[in-house]
Amino acid sequence: METPKKTTRPRMVAALIETFGLNPTVAFVIVILSALIGLFAVYWIVQSAPPRTLVLSSGPSGSAFEHYAVAYEKILASNGVALRVLPSKGSLENLQRLESSQSGVDIGFVQGGIAAGADLSALVSLGSIAYEPLWVFYRSPARINRLAELSGKRIAVGTLGSGTHALALTLLQTNGITSGSSALLDLDSEAAAAGLMEGKLDAIFLMGDSASRQTLRALLRSPEVNLYAFTQADAYSRRFAYLNKMELPEGSIDLEKDLPAQDIELIGPTVELVARTGLHPALSDLLLQVAQEVHGKAGLLQKRGEFPAPLEHEFKISEDALRYYRSGKGLLYRTVHSFWLASLLNRILVVFVPTLLVLYPTIRFLPVAYRWRIQLRIYRCYRPLLHLEREASGTLTREQEQELVRRLDEIEKAVNGLRVPAYFADQFYGLRGHLAFVRARLKVAGRV
Repeated sequence: METPKKTTRPRMVAALIETFGLNPTVAFVIVILSALIGLFAVYWIVQSAPPRTLVLSSGPSGSAFEHYAVAYEKILASNGVALRVLPSKGSLENLQRLESSQSGVDIGFVQGGIAAGADLSALVSLGSIAYEPLWVFYRSPARINRLAELSGKRIAVGTLGSGTHALALTLLQTNGITSGSSALLDLDSEAAAAGLMEGKLDAIFLMGDSASRQTLRALLRSPEVNLYAFTQADAYSRRFAYLNKMELPEGSIDLEKDLPAQDIELIGPTVELVARTGLHPALSDLLLQVAQEVHGKAGLLQKRGEFPAPLEHEFKISEDALRYYRSGKGLLYRTVHSFWLASLLNRILVVFVPTLLVLYPTIRFLPVAYRWRIQLRIYRCYRPLLHLEREASGTLTREQEQELVRRLDEIEKAVNGLRVPAYFADQFYGLRGHLAFVRARLKVAGRV
């Protein structure tokens, strides 16, 4: 007679069968499901990692936007994130790139007030990062108090694609100045500054999104041109919600030469750090951390800690940004110095903490439910055994005795067919002992 081959099963399957008395198929299913859940968790942790490269649309060479981009690039690199900077003509082109899913741009600097008619459904703001004053320089022996006085003049309004161009046209049109009444020239900041200095232009509009700091500094120090003071600044800021009133204090450019010679009121929007909606939450937090480091200091027109700020205009502030403004960086990002290690630990917690919250009570309940199920199967065998013993206590006929034996055999057959784990061996063998006890009582009584 051949000895049957022993079935070899994986350890986990064998352990489930031996410990809980499970059917081999059920044990296999549990092990496979557990493995699939584990693989899915690992896959999610790997796939949900933030990208290591971000693409930013900045501004022209020498502009404030380019200056910001350089600072961002350096700090992000120290955290293991590469920033690829794409120069642009300014805010308007940055917005157009962000609107297009084909551009590959993740974030960009966009000044307020230029988003009219744009599709903003796939864009969110991480907050305002700085004031963007509008600088209006002009040549005139007499002081100009209102923009309407520029009617009929030669005016440079910035290049197409810049925020300067959009805001300049809006303000000029509000004052009744159009291309029909004045010469409105689409010149870049350097050409506009040179034209004004040479007397070929009467006024120019400049903003930091497209003008270099050197150009602005040269114009502010030039005795041949004047900086326009927005005497109607309050009216502009109330009419255009995205505009802010700012004050350039006397002597703030040069104390020795007292430049400017008096306080000058300026107006301008804020610059927002705009991102596509798919920006990873960890990178959103990191960018705001960088923004605090770059823009949080006191400046010519802002107070310390004034930026970044969740000022909502055309763009909705992202939920991740609002969370950051409310509570700052997460605990892991505050305590773990490595951004990538903190990100990994955070993703692991995101996967395993909810899983444990679900599994822990389930694991606590399953053994109880399983013990109750096994005990119920054992108790079901006791019930007919108790009835049988009770019926055997009186005087029985031969037919009744044979019926009791038959029923006792059926009960014993059912008990022998039970599959119970080793944990319940004492109860199982106790039941078999009680069967033998009842059978012995029948024999002693002479009824078997």
